[in-house]
Amino acid sequence: MTFHLQIVTPDGLAFEGEAEKLSVRTQDGIIGILPRHIDYIAPLGMGEAVITDAEGKVRRAACIGGMVAVHSGKVRLVATTFEWAEKIDLARARDAEQRARSLMEREGLSETDLKLAEAKLHRALVRQAVGRGL
Repeated sequence: MTFHLQIVTPDGLAFEGEAEKLSVRTQDGIIGILPRHIDYIAPLGMGEAVITDAEGKVRRAACIGGMVAVHSGKVRLVATTFEWAEKIDLARARDAEQRARSLMEREGLSETDLKLAEAKLHRALVRQAVGRGL
């Protein structure tokens, strides 16, 4: 049994097809969606999305921000950032981590700038973990 899954980003369609399972991090924690899931909507957090397609193939991605909705058995994931594991540039993610850490070490950072740096660090760490298959 499967459900229709559509994943969209500001850059366009990332996935559309039948899926057996979706696991994704919302702001309240990780959720799993299977066929015949009740209608549901939630804001996304920063973490890994794991999709099992109709053929049983498991794909992983870094998924950051946006929302996930289930309506009438169809699932739509609208992500601010969605990057398949095999497309993640680990060197770039490590560089982003170092830039964020350096920014956080600066003196006199406002609370807003500190929170922004922490979010950048978390994003870089999520991308590295997904890219390395952790």
